Amino acid sequence: MATTAVSTGRRTDMRRVDAFERFLAIGAALLLAVVLVALFRGRAQWHLIGPGIWLHLATILAALALTPVMLLRPRGDWLHRRLGYVWVAAMAGTALISFTIRNTNHGGLSLIHILSAWTLIQVPLIVWTARNHQHVRHRSAVRGMVFGALLIAGFFTFPFGRLLGTWLLA
Repeated sequence: MATTAVSTGRRTDMRRVDAFERFLAIGAALLLAVVLVALFRGRAQWHLIGPGIWLHLATILAALALTPVMLLRPRGDWLHRRLGYVWVAAMAGTALISFTIRNTNHGGLSLIHILSAWTLIQVPLIVWTARNHQHVRHRSAVRGMVFGALLIAGFFTFPFGRLLGTWLLA
């Protein structure tokens, strides 16, 4: 039996992909493509990049690659759960590593680190709501995480002379 939620007087299948989730999946796929292009274009400077930034990039690439898969494939099966654990681990790792990256703001934390802190709060909530079958809260938390921590934060890795933006325009 499909998991359902009652909203505005009608039953909604929680397993069905909606337009917002398609938008998020497309956004994650496009961001992944742009990051890969920037990395390719900046390959002459790879030797200048420290291990913390490489680890940060690796975890975010994993999360970006998994996001469309998680949003567009069937939910609730064993593969969704396993990939979900990989996804939240990648998101948590990305957030934790971001606190070691302080190339802007004179070595201090920047506004983008607020999203990192928010991610570290949201990740356990995402796992907890899934494990406790709170599908509406789980879906909402995942959508917020994808929109805020992936797409918004991801967008802001390109302007203002930041590394990926510099490489992309090189």
